[in-house]
Amino acid sequence: MMDHLPILPILVSLIGGLLLLLPPFAGIERYVNRRVAAVFLCLLQIAVAIALMANVIDAGPIMYAVGNWQAPFGIILYADSLAALLVLLTGFLGLASTLYSFAGTDREGRYFHPIMQFQLMGITGAFLTHDLFNLFVFFEVLLIASYVLLVHGGGKQRTQANVHYVIVNLVGSAIFLIALGTLYGTTGTLNIADMSLKISALSEAEQVLAKVGGMMLLVVFGLKAAMLPLHFWLPNTYSAASAPVAALFAIMTKVGIYSIFRVFTVIFGDRAGALGNMVLPWVWPLAILTAIVGTIGVLASPNLRNIAANTVLISVGTLLMAFAIRSPEASGAAFYYALHSTLISAVLFMLADMIGQQRGKAFDRFVIAKKVTQPTLLGALFFVAAMVVVGLPPFSGFIGKVVVLQSAATGLDKALVWSTVLISTLLTIIALARAGTTLFWRHAGESANSEDESASVWQVVGVVLLLMASPIMAIFAGPITEYTAMAAAQLHDVRLPVSVLQLQGGQQ
Repeated sequence: MMDHLPILPILVSLIGGLLLLLPPFAGIERYVNRRVAAVFLCLLQIAVAIALMANVIDAGPIMYAVGNWQAPFGIILYADSLAALLVLLTGFLGLASTLYSFAGTDREGRYFHPIMQFQLMGITGAFLTHDLFNLFVFFEVLLIASYVLLVHGGGKQRTQANVHYVIVNLVGSAIFLIALGTLYGTTGTLNIADMSLKISALSEAEQVLAKVGGMMLLVVFGLKAAMLPLHFWLPNTYSAASAPVAALFAIMTKVGIYSIFRVFTVIFGDRAGALGNMVLPWVWPLAILTAIVGTIGVLASPNLRNIAANTVLISVGTLLMAFAIRSPEASGAAFYYALHSTLISAVLFMLADMIGQQRGKAFDRFVIAKKVTQPTLLGALFFVAAMVVVGLPPFSGFIGKVVVLQSAATGLDKALVWSTVLISTLLTIIALARAGTTLFWRHAGESANSEDESASVWQVVGVVLLLMASPIMAIFAGPITEYTAMAAAQLHDVRLPVSVLQLQGGQQ
């Protein structure tokens, strides 16, 4: 069983999703069975991810050939420290989103939990694959599942947002395929480790084609990550989704970020010869502009859901700046910050839904409305979440931003990163202060105090589960940053996947 650990996170969600479509889970009236099974699957995936992390720590990265069909032609999975960490993050976020959905979202359609499992399968598969074509396949799996989840529950706004979302991603998928064809024609392989060996040996004419293919990949990954100017789809799409779906979507931009780190460090990194670090002149300004546009979006947001969506953009810009620094220290800082930003963005989407349900027709818009039914509970959760978002001690946001700032070594890097991050933080504090004042202090009359409007215990559990991760990450910041530093060292050691591939291929 331990030999097959890299494929188990994918199989858990795949088989679990299929089983949830069959009796005794099918049928609207059997929602309790689906809920029990969904929680079990999420816990099982977390357990598998922890086992995978422990195995990687003890024995190093694992290269897994599906069906024992070896690279460069077989389907190869690669579990290193970074992939295992992100698989664990996916399972944890999936558990919190699933628990939150028990408040009633999952009863708006009988296929909610199966589709959630297929979404988790696509995300974990994208983190674990070591082949660009299979990365495309897992992209399509998670995208198809996200199309269904986005319109879950119906409504004009969700349908309209889904149409735009589908069109944008179909264009991205077409560009992805063209890029794969171009790169396969020049290198003769799509295996990431194999490409890292061949990319530096290309002729001058082949380098031109490979550069075109690589730049198209940047466009595709930038679209998935919501990097400027390909960010336009994110605010409306995430704001339209139901709360547990939007919370899970918080990790989808990290799939694009992860792909940028993996492909443009291993394939087009320092050892790529003339094509080495070819995207840096583009990533630096786009990263800063993405963070700036996200900050402006936070200030201009008419509701809390839009603030949550724009904090995702800020995190994307921050992570891309860390990538552009191109050092293991910056990458390790980015991985810690990615954990923090994913979880707190998910919390904001959930809180927006909880607050909105108690404000009547105003929902979470920043207008005068009736008083929320549970101001103490929701106010406390919002206050803690706001401190985590802006990076105040003693929470993980403070440590995440500090390690990113410290990773900027040169004078120019420091000037760009420090000014962008600190100004963005200040303006985000202002925006969240305004939001809290409007939502909790500016109200017309008393609330109805109806028990029907009170937050469900499942909603509170989902939010608290994610919020508790922040102080825990701060308390154990030492071991976690050591782990992310190890993950960064493995990522930047571009010869490591090749050596693992050769070693395990010889053993098999």
